[in-house]
Amino acid sequence: MVNKVSVNAETALQGIVKDGQTIAVGGFGLCGIPEALIQALKQSGAKQLTCISNNAGVDDYGLGLLLKTKQIKKMISSYVGENKEFERQFLNGELEVELTPQGTLAEKLRAGGAGIPAFYTATGVGTSIAEGKEVREFQGKSYLLESSLTADVALIKAYKADKAGNLVFRKTARNFNPECAMAGRYTIVEVEQIVELGEIDPDDIHLAGIYVNAVVLNANPEKRIEQRTLKVAV
Repeated sequence: MVNKVSVNAETALQGIVKDGQTIAVGGFGLCGIPEALIQALKQSGAKQLTCISNNAGVDDYGLGLLLKTKQIKKMISSYVGENKEFERQFLNGELEVELTPQGTLAEKLRAGGAGIPAFYTATGVGTSIAEGKEVREFQGKSYLLESSLTADVALIKAYKADKAGNLVFRKTARNFNPECAMAGRYTIVEVEQIVELGEIDPDDIHLAGIYVNAVVLNANPEKRIEQRTLKVAV
């Protein structure tokens, strides 16, 4: 029987992550980020990385940890507003940034995972996003040609996995994780529960284990809240 479970995050990354790679990282803000895998990536010392992720965490958490240590040379993202260090490095020319509309970013990853090299979208036509890209007209409307994205390694978060890597995501923490998994040539998933093969009903599986190379258990993730919007009554 196939058993894709690794001892820990550090072991899962050993010999896989290298300098100069492109890494796809799941999550939206701090929701659904692979906390232990990001920490292990930091500890690996890998540098000159290109990271594909919706955003870069916050200053002291998520991918923000790797920005502080200057391990990331380029970010492909759709949002940077919660990270002051991200902003500082970009404005000072220390970090290359490729801003991509959020839906386009998701489709770039999905297309890459599906083996589709490029696709047309109306998003970005007539804006700076379209600079240097092919624009074609279909049925009287202009569309922009966007190239798909793939990654050397994908680091993702799911709620539950069996030992073959079949995954169940939980609510909004699913976000970009399935797309990142599909786009990665080697995908490592961090989960809160690992069960035996056959314990997950096939109809409940959100992503098949064929997309997963290694599984890491993190039973008690911090799940830090990015911004609290509720106040305690006085």
